[in-house]
Amino acid sequence: MNNPDTRVGVIGGGYAGMAAAVELAAQGIPVTVFESAKQLGGRARGVEYNGLKLDNGQHLLLGCYRDTLRLIEQVGGDIERDFLRLPLQLDLHGHFSLQAPRLPAPLHLLIALLRADGLTWGERIKAARFMLALRGMNFRLPQDITVAELLARHGQDADLTLKLWEPLCIAALNTPIRKASAQVLLNVLRDALNRTRADSDMLLPRLDFTELFPQRAAAYVERHGGKVLLSCGVEAIVPGNDGIDLITTQGAHTFSHVVCAAPPVVAAKLLHPIAELADAVRQIETLEHQPIYTVYLQYPAHVRLPHPMLGLHRRISQWLFDKGRIAEQHGLIASVISAEGIHQDLSQDELANKVISELREEFGIADGPTWFKVIAEKRATFCCAPGLQRPAQQTAHPRLYLAGDYTAGDYPATLEGAVQSGLRCAALLTLPAGPRMKS
Repeated sequence: MNNPDTRVGVIGGGYAGMAAAVELAAQGIPVTVFESAKQLGGRARGVEYNGLKLDNGQHLLLGCYRDTLRLIEQVGGDIERDFLRLPLQLDLHGHFSLQAPRLPAPLHLLIALLRADGLTWGERIKAARFMLALRGMNFRLPQDITVAELLARHGQDADLTLKLWEPLCIAALNTPIRKASAQVLLNVLRDALNRTRADSDMLLPRLDFTELFPQRAAAYVERHGGKVLLSCGVEAIVPGNDGIDLITTQGAHTFSHVVCAAPPVVAAKLLHPIAELADAVRQIETLEHQPIYTVYLQYPAHVRLPHPMLGLHRRISQWLFDKGRIAEQHGLIASVISAEGIHQDLSQDELANKVISELREEFGIADGPTWFKVIAEKRATFCCAPGLQRPAQQTAHPRLYLAGDYTAGDYPATLEGAVQSGLRCAALLTLPAGPRMKS
């Protein structure tokens, strides 16, 4: 039974913080969320521009993201209504195409690889053997290495890597294969491709990412007696004998426990004055970061892409999303450019014009867009390197927890990783032997 004196402050209203808040609220624990911005969502948030609801970046959910999907439903969402669900498919326009049939896993993937267009028969066999070898290893490596090293060891040649494994790695880890952790990629492949066929389904949200979960989560928390305070940033965390004070822009608040779900740079700044958290701060400050750029282009309503989502081969644009097909925002196309690259040296106008030229060359789109919007998240995710030491959710202070996609876990910086970190904080906090305020 929960101690009646337990009151939890959550710093940050992104997916990690709101996951912790919902889980605690569901157990009857009073929780207050502090969000410095005017809206919830963190690095997965809605953005309004020219009367349209956009996102600060395109996020794809997989069927294996069970915790995220469960929480969305728990706070009032409807998965089949809120998402366009597609079977696993990869399409690099004009160069490569793979689509998984509706067969049990992992047979669906093996058949998809053996039928893939744009690969030689030898390359298809190599890819299928690679997946079978990973399954035989139970998707575990004796020692973490880079994805590039893993692919080389298993004979995945350059063309196969460029068309299949590199796009998959960048989409999943937002890290180039020469820097990316093979073990973390295998964790994603294990969960998406090796359990059930539906786990590999791709879910494209029809709603903006604030509305999809954090906004509903806030209403859920408030219905359960909690509070969600917007434009109320936390400026300091001050531990005491029986609780923790949060000094905010709107005054001080005292809690029995605190979940810090702020972005890593903000978290490090808040934790730095607390001596026993020096190791956690060092781990956070050691993290490198990778960018994600999204270029929105508003074309006339009749402009459509061949598929709701497709990739381009060896172009600036990596993935394209037809928001008309996905969310009835007709003529709106989002181009996503993940991880570091030459695009970072371009001005926003230059980048948008590059994307416009690619769309004209690839699809014959003669119309020009009526407007464009470039959203650059320069610290979108941590660089998911081999053997990376990520801070644990339970800190050295018994009443203080860390949540965020950068904290310890199997996954890279994904919504599922963020949500799982928040759920772990809630679970640690509510353990029967866990620390509580003195009565």
